[in-house]
Amino acid sequence: MNTATINIKTEPKLKAEAQLIAKELGFDLSSIIRAQLKDLVRNRKIAFDLSEEPSEYLIQALKESEADRKAGRFSTFDTPEEAISHFKSLSD
Repeated sequence: MNTATINIKTEPKLKAEAQLIAKELGFDLSSIIRAQLKDLVRNRKIAFDLSEEPSEYLIQALKESEADRKAGRFSTFDTPEEAISHFKSLSD
């Protein structure tokens, strides 16, 4: 099989952790990276798992935003120009 080399820079700790997980799954890191590249080419998209938990700050901001929405404290605009005009009027 003809191969090409890809060099990437990453933190040593990240590489070591990724190698350990790959080994636990029965793969080497190169196989996993190769599979990800094939998936990118095949599907023309990058899949991200955003399963990380939101911060307390974000949770509070979302709660406040939802309370504002329920109380009718929001504005809607039909065009970007309307939004820009509205925000300019707030700073005058």
